[in-house]
Amino acid sequence: MVDLTALGRLGFGAGSIGNLYRALSDAEAHATVLAAWEAGLRYFDTAPHYGFGLSEKRLGAALAEADPHESAIISTKVGRRLDPVPAGTDLSALRQAFVTPEPYESVFDYSYDAVMRSFEASRHRLRRERIDILYVHDLGRMAHGEDHPRRFAEFMEGGYRALRELRAAGVVRAVGLGVNETEVCEEVMAVGEIDVVLLAGRYTLLEQDALATFLPLCQQRDVKIVLGGPYNSGILAKGVRGGGEVHYDYQPAPAHIVERVGAIEDICAAHGVPLAAAALQFPLAHPQVVSVIPGMNSPRQVAQAVALMDTIIPPALWRDLQDRQLIRADAPVPDHSQEA
Repeated sequence: MVDLTALGRLGFGAGSIGNLYRALSDAEAHATVLAAWEAGLRYFDTAPHYGFGLSEKRLGAALAEADPHESAIISTKVGRRLDPVPAGTDLSALRQAFVTPEPYESVFDYSYDAVMRSFEASRHRLRRERIDILYVHDLGRMAHGEDHPRRFAEFMEGGYRALRELRAAGVVRAVGLGVNETEVCEEVMAVGEIDVVLLAGRYTLLEQDALATFLPLCQQRDVKIVLGGPYNSGILAKGVRGGGEVHYDYQPAPAHIVERVGAIEDICAAHGVPLAAAALQFPLAHPQVVSVIPGMNSPRQVAQAVALMDTIIPPALWRDLQDRQLIRADAPVPDHSQEA
């Protein structure tokens, strides 16, 4: 079992080096991973879906150079197999949110055989004998809609057994879910056991509904949380006062979200704190959240994330947000006085 408290407060989300939305060169991706390593980051999360193998290949190559003793903690995902694309597919076009030269496409498959094959392929691309954390990718109604019951059964009857076997064999040290919703996590925890959840966007400075039932359940079961998407698709990084289009939950942000972010941004500005710093640090105050993993696509973004994580935030900022009911009154908030 991997010590999940050892992931580090700031981890590296490797979706961007799989050419998420825009192409990066191999050199740019390599430099970004090396910058993260040199900055002290030791937890790296990727997936076959990210660039259809490209992110895993690039991460594996960079860490082979930076981390010859394999001291990094690496997570990847299963549940999306990679199928060859049809002949004539334009590999320079945006496909499933990625611009990648890899001649594959991502297809959901939570069966036992698919999970086992996916794990072996990931291990090869990552150049690792063992993968520390293996997440099940995008299980739940948010991804599958009315097909969720069938997909859930496919996982519990096949993929879940594969995860347990891999963990028992020691080639995987922890297993969990990598999802954008809490409901399916509670559904899995009602019938099975997991170690960790990579939760994207559902416990942030902007939304804390997870405090109602999900996070208390995680405390009861000692399930740790890695928080992905801390900026809620960028709106908490960019803010709304500077103008331009802003996104929330992978779509243009609705008016009520823009209004709420604007109010949070104004309080941050009044305290001289970047909105992005508050967004990055807020989730870590909850005792179950062990790491926050924003996506990074350049050494500059790595340096920015490190600086934001190191920003001192006065307690009065959190009090003002709670007084204005912009964060829940029962939400734990960071306390820099407790830090060494």
